[in-house]
Amino acid sequence: MTILSTAIDLPRDTGEGQTRPETFNAAQALTQAMNWRYAVRQFSDEQISDVELGQLLDAVRCSPSAYGLQPYQLIVVASRDVRTQLLEHAYGQAKVVDCSHLLVLAAHRDIGPELVDRYVSLASVARGVSAAELAGYADGVKSALAAQSPGQRAAAAHHQAFLALGTLLTSAALLGIDCCPMSGFDPAGFDAVLALEQSGLTSSVICAIGRRHPADASALHPRVRVPREQLISVR
Repeated sequence: MTILSTAIDLPRDTGEGQTRPETFNAAQALTQAMNWRYAVRQFSDEQISDVELGQLLDAVRCSPSAYGLQPYQLIVVASRDVRTQLLEHAYGQAKVVDCSHLLVLAAHRDIGPELVDRYVSLASVARGVSAAELAGYADGVKSALAAQSPGQRAAAAHHQAFLALGTLLTSAALLGIDCCPMSGFDPAGFDAVLALEQSGLTSSVICAIGRRHPADASALHPRVRVPREQLISVR
């Protein structure tokens, strides 16, 4: 399965009345995939394959991020036992347990100079330049971050995690993977179960992925979106 090509192969779908063509032309893929997706309320017991999961995670890894820092981690909760422990902190939403995998985007509690140094180290290798050649950029980023309060930097890290969520949702739709993003959960409870605080992380947003259950009535509901002329303005 390929994410980007002139013809994108996608699995035929699963929900009643939601039959999906096997092949999408690239020019139509995005619109059709976004119209196909919805926030799944009930997942089947079908598991996402390792190949599909890997493609989705790689897509999220390529998500844009301010200064290129990516101040978050993407945590894959594959264990049903762990997801069961998280259930009470997700206000009893069964899809947290019943999905194939639960993805947790956990933001860094602060965006410190070590993240800038990490970027410089990675950029040096990727671009074949010395760290010294990137020192001016690094100093500029560190200066900009130092001018912000800890609260501002923490909020910025959460914003970057939500950018990654957008990439995740769009990529999942193109790959034919069902999902449901959730901000309705207790971050402190998730942090405790996943032992995030000691890693300098805190839960930002979660997303259940898998396959929609044929009995999920939400799949049959007409999509409700603000009309284009009300949502979009040009100035």
